[in-house]
Amino acid sequence: MNIVPPSFGPRAKRPSVDRTSTGVSATSLRWAAVLDAGKVVAALAGMEAERPSKQVRNFPVLLRECPKWKRELAENGVKDLAAVMEPGIAALLAINARGADPRHAARALWREFSTARAAIIALLPPSGDMGPRRSA
Repeated sequence: MNIVPPSFGPRAKRPSVDRTSTGVSATSLRWAAVLDAGKVVAALAGMEAERPSKQVRNFPVLLRECPKWKRELAENGVKDLAAVMEPGIAALLAINARGADPRHAARALWREFSTARAAIIALLPPSGDMGPRRSA
């Protein structure tokens, strides 16, 4: 006698999961990578990495609360920022490896990074003192 219902066995149909609604999205991972890249650029610029704001930390949650058109703009902005940071860091590391001073170039990349990050964050809904709105 089989006591396991058919909906739990190996042949059970499993619903497809929309990763964008569960918070495990490519944009969230890309955002984290871009923030890490920003820390590298700050270090190469000789600056202390700044502490991320609430909106920067809560980006994945706030992104889900955006209207679709803003979410798409933010996702494209993160992709664009990642596309700028990758070759920028490679160039800075090459400069550093040759023994030259990468600080001026790193500061220029840092300004581009912080301006783009601020523009992306401006698309998100505001976050209160207690973080993003949560509902059960």
